[in-house]
Amino acid sequence: MPSDGPGPMSIERPRAPVKITDVATLAGVAPMTVSRVINTPDRVSPPTAAKVKAAIDALGYVPNLIAGGLSSRRSRMVAAVVPTIAHPMFADVVQTFTDAMRVAGYQVMLSLSGYGENDKEALLRTLLGRRPDALLIAGAAHTPGAIQMIAEAHIPVVEIWDVSNHPIDMLVGFAHEDVGQTVARFFLDKGHTRFATISADDPRALQRTQTFADAARSAGGEVIGQAVVKAPSTIRAGRHALACMMPDLTARTALFCSSDVLAFGAITEARLHGIPVPDLLSVCGFGNFELSAASEPAFTTVTVEGAEAGQIAAGFVLRRLTGNGPRQDGHWHVPFRIVERAST
Repeated sequence: MPSDGPGPMSIERPRAPVKITDVATLAGVAPMTVSRVINTPDRVSPPTAAKVKAAIDALGYVPNLIAGGLSSRRSRMVAAVVPTIAHPMFADVVQTFTDAMRVAGYQVMLSLSGYGENDKEALLRTLLGRRPDALLIAGAAHTPGAIQMIAEAHIPVVEIWDVSNHPIDMLVGFAHEDVGQTVARFFLDKGHTRFATISADDPRALQRTQTFADAARSAGGEVIGQAVVKAPSTIRAGRHALACMMPDLTARTALFCSSDVLAFGAITEARLHGIPVPDLLSVCGFGNFELSAASEPAFTTVTVEGAEAGQIAAGFVLRRLTGNGPRQDGHWHVPFRIVERAST
């Protein structure tokens, strides 16, 4: 008698995971060769590597990188920590660093720390627990706890976008104080005597703008306003900061903004209220983002070789990982310069 309910269901047994030996059999090579293609691709001829990679793709093989790391002490993963990728400066560094590391067989795990040091410490604890082979980190100011964790990891570390008298390991950066002094001298040479700043509240931005203000005062200038907004910078924050300054814009003033985003906001607000740029308000940003040239008027900014910094940082890390780089070679000062446009 037929059953009223559904018939018996056929249960498909899960397929056994693809093993490295399966890849080796399909590619016609030894398992050790497959391991080398995964972990040290530079030690395998291109034709053999191509065969192995084709077999990996055909089988859907996913290497167990953590297990491999336990035996070889290499995870083939590098961690990169930056505050944000909303700003092209950090995005350029990360992109070129990642490209260079990928060519060498390493993958980069990107993490965004924001601008709080305690948040960064918690993030570092998690990242270092994954046993990366190296670490790239934005900034050279860290909590004692973060410094201890990084030191205990015993891996190559490159700090970017800053300078320090006591770097943890390798350093690719520039002095933000030098940027502020250079911009102040630029405006002073143009005859300016009144100055103002708009800055995000992160330490590097404040270093740039505070040094600018100090240099202007030392030369006899008057600083009429120093607005500080919450990081990361936004166009809206730049507009609001300039709106608050407008009652004091009674004579020709030179404004230095800690980022091009803030400078664009300030210029937008100035145009809205009929403040002539550069006749009454001269503006310099920082970063040389695309909008600095596309703005109306295009505005003066400080350009930093961010892409080159990423390549240099990758070179330092790779030389250390391959044993070809002495510790003392890992310091490089990132060049910067002022790009003058219609806002000054």
